[in-house]
Amino acid sequence: MTLPVGFQVELDRHTRIVDGGRALVGGFPTRLIRLTRRAQRLLTGRTLCVRDAAGALLADRLLDLGMANPAVHALPAPADARYTVVVPVRDRPRQLARLLTSVGGTHPVIVVDDASRRPEAVAAVAVEHGASLVPLAANVGPAGARNAGLRLVTTPFVVFVDSDIVLAPDTVPTLLRHFADPAVAMAVPRITGLPSVAPTWIERYENARSSLDLGAHPAGVRPGSPVSWASTACVVARVEALADGFDEMMRVGEDVDLCWRLLEQGRRVRYEPAAEAAHEHRARLADWLLRKAVYGTGAHPLAERHPRFIAPAVFAPWSAAFVTALLAQRRWSAPVAGAVLAGVTVRIGRKLDGTRHPHRLAARLTANGALAALAQTSALLNRHWWPLTVVGCVASRRVRRAAAVAALADIALEYRRDRTHLDAVRYGVARRLDDLAYGAGVWLSALKGRSTAVLRPRFTR
Repeated sequence: MTLPVGFQVELDRHTRIVDGGRALVGGFPTRLIRLTRRAQRLLTGRTLCVRDAAGALLADRLLDLGMANPAVHALPAPADARYTVVVPVRDRPRQLARLLTSVGGTHPVIVVDDASRRPEAVAAVAVEHGASLVPLAANVGPAGARNAGLRLVTTPFVVFVDSDIVLAPDTVPTLLRHFADPAVAMAVPRITGLPSVAPTWIERYENARSSLDLGAHPAGVRPGSPVSWASTACVVARVEALADGFDEMMRVGEDVDLCWRLLEQGRRVRYEPAAEAAHEHRARLADWLLRKAVYGTGAHPLAERHPRFIAPAVFAPWSAAFVTALLAQRRWSAPVAGAVLAGVTVRIGRKLDGTRHPHRLAARLTANGALAALAQTSALLNRHWWPLTVVGCVASRRVRRAAAVAALADIALEYRRDRTHLDAVRYGVARRLDDLAYGAGVWLSALKGRSTAVLRPRFTR
């Protein structure tokens, strides 16, 4: 599959042009690629427009490495942009009516009633908006309900959207542009919070830091990158790429599983924040905590299906040594950690030999790696391993110090970044409750599956 002439990509914000344009540094994992003179001429600033086979090859390579993203507004819509909207729903007639109003009546809509307790209310809404109704006799969960709708789709594209979503007019048209790349199987928008008149403090936290909100920057979805999975609360997909669709054995995590299966097949999944869909976040504390815990229970089923992708943290040997030295909190900790960073900087500098200022660039890359290692360690202490952290705090002053620093540091950094309409104290409480609930779900999943796979970090070179 080759990118078409006119396809345009822009270098990712993390990708650096170095050595006077003769090399690029970036991607996930970070790497250096050297450009031939011909390849250098293909780039105009940070943009590459495909004009021939050489341009298509370079653009394709940059997309694969995570060093560039499609310039979505410069891409054409597919020649055949017909799509069908599939909505899985159980009860929620009010939300369904709101969604179908935002969808409009231009494209076919299939509402799959997943054994509602009041099916007549759902049926009335479907009829009112001219949607086809597929009633299911037994509750099969979101995966089975989506598959029931998918089997009836005859258009090239399908839009899966949950009933508690509201679509903007340009959401689907913008996502469809990504399918100018023949390798793209799915594209997902940014999930934002649906405005309410008097949001609770939990709603305001979710509006700033929802599990469904994957950030403000476009990205290719890939494990080990800032966007490692994609939600199907709202997604546009190429029907021929979905095959049998979702795994109906999974009641949670079925969207992550589908995304990772597509990636394993060599397909691409794009995250596009220029397209947005509004989600009605949970407003009550108990409902919100339960949903976070449910998300965590999907960990073990995913580990069974995708063991390479599920690790709660990924460390290189040097980053593990660096973090271990700091956690030891001994007199030798800082000198040893510094020596590790110095050694890594020298080693990376040698690999960058031939570029301008190789050791300066190596120092920056090492610093980024060290910060990423600290962030992952903080997540382990606060989120995935919190039961162990609690036990450790009882027995060890050093663990208490490490836990306190990790808990306060990430709140301070994220509160400033998220710019939430919530005071720092309640934001901090919500942040820790978020971690506790999700971590509890992960541990419940591990105990049920009798496996520690979802709790073990992965070490890689």
